[in-house]
Amino acid sequence: MAALVTYWYAWKGGPRLRGEPGGPEFLASYHEAVSQKKLPPAGVLFSILQGYQASTKFDDLAERTKRDYVKIIGAIESEFGDFPLVALAERGARGVFLEWRDKLARRSRRQADYAWVVLGAILSWALDRDLVLANPCRRGGRLYRGSRRDKIWTLDDELAFLERAPRRLHLALTLGLWTGQRQGDLLRLPWSAYDGNRISLQQSKTGTRVVIPVGSPLKVALDATARRSPIVLVNSDGKPWSADGFRSSWKKACKAAGVVGVTFNDLRGTAVTRLALAGATEAQIAAITGHTLRDVRSILDTHYLHRDPALAEAAIRKLESRTKTPDRAPDCA
Repeated sequence: MAALVTYWYAWKGGPRLRGEPGGPEFLASYHEAVSQKKLPPAGVLFSILQGYQASTKFDDLAERTKRDYVKIIGAIESEFGDFPLVALAERGARGVFLEWRDKLARRSRRQADYAWVVLGAILSWALDRDLVLANPCRRGGRLYRGSRRDKIWTLDDELAFLERAPRRLHLALTLGLWTGQRQGDLLRLPWSAYDGNRISLQQSKTGTRVVIPVGSPLKVALDATARRSPIVLVNSDGKPWSADGFRSSWKKACKAAGVVGVTFNDLRGTAVTRLALAGATEAQIAAITGHTLRDVRSILDTHYLHRDPALAEAAIRKLESRTKTPDRAPDCA
């Protein structure tokens, strides 16, 4: 059987390094490779793509978002790396990029929209710094028209999950339903953010700070949980979840519980829905979940409360309680 050999490279796609890691030959070959690494050519889109990835704007993105962006940027480099920057301001440039998006849409409209947004964001960053004269990927609409209509956790879903899913995931469900926060923020939530009555956190995506009063079911769950780590949500080993590990375990748990058609991300919209059905105003909901008022209104109008029968029932009961007309059948004689 042939001996196993390990090869080391200066970077992905870079030259192979000599010697053993940490040794003088290895270090010398690494520095040699770095010194000979080509600088991105000026005047073409490749230079902007590389510059963006070296910027604080890129550094401030969440780790998963960075990984997603890098994949898309690689595809953009392959397609438009040598695209002249001066041509971005010329008539017809937008059509070139829209044609590219249409080509991507043949495989996935959602991914085509995402690629368009990423390229538009990079060009916007470059435009702000006077590195380009125009951003032909500004706006453009969407090709994917997916909707989260009906994608809310029902009480039956919740009970089934609590009955059949592993106990280590129960607190995650309760946190999602009672705080309306994103998965990433809840996976990073430290115990220090909980003072026994409120949870205080800064949302990583928007930077919004929220202070969430802790409802009784969530307080019971939190107070009954052993603090095995500085982070609230942990796996079976008592260690904080990785994003991929949590998604995989959550998917398996939902399948075992018979919960289909909804994801952890839908807990955020479910929280908005339940707060609205409980009579909370849009401003009150926004204060808890961190949404803007516009986003709350969009969720309630477009995605989650589309003619919800429970909402209609609550409205009629409120009307009854405020109406002074006596209860009597109309005189039809």
